Amino acid sequence: MFTDERVIDQCKQWLDEIIIGLNFCPFAKKEFVNRTIAYPVLRNVDIESALHGLIQECEHLTKHPEISTSLIIFPEEFSFFDDYLDLVAMGEQLLIDQGYEGIYQIATFHPDYYFADVAEDDVSNYTNRSPFPILHLLREDSLAKAIKAHPDPEGIPDKNIEVCDHKGIEFFQQFLVSLRS
Repeated sequence: MFTDERVIDQCKQWLDEIIIGLNFCPFAKKEFVNRTIAYPVLRNVDIESALHGLIQECEHLTKHPEISTSLIIFPEEFSFFDDYLDLVAMGEQLLIDQGYEGIYQIATFHPDYYFADVAEDDVSNYTNRSPFPILHLLREDSLAKAIKAHPDPEGIPDKNIEVCDHKGIEFFQQFLVSLRS
């Protein structure tokens, strides 16, 4: 298994080359360049300790406003997409229960990510496919400001699908495989 440093490096490369490089998220570059993204790596966790880690990261972000966002990375657990979706659902409810609704939200990335309304092997799923299961913890106020400043936030998903179609599934598959070698 990869060291935490290697896991973080793989996620940073994915962010740089795919998420930022293909402009899937027009808001990510600033935070990446400014190094205001946290990359906690959680290992040897069950769902309960993963949720505890999520709340710890909310507390960490609250204490450190200079950090804009966190990618909570699970390099060993939640490899089955359905298990990951269970974690996401419980995490979203936990944010509500712990009083973080409206403060933080979870964005989802997984190696086997697929949208409910498209086939599992559709290239558009690569907008949310990552080297490892990740819970992306976002500050809602920062996200709202970024969306308000963007000229066409509603058009982002369609543009991303066009990029995926243009690049093709082999491009994304090869990229993710290359990260693991």
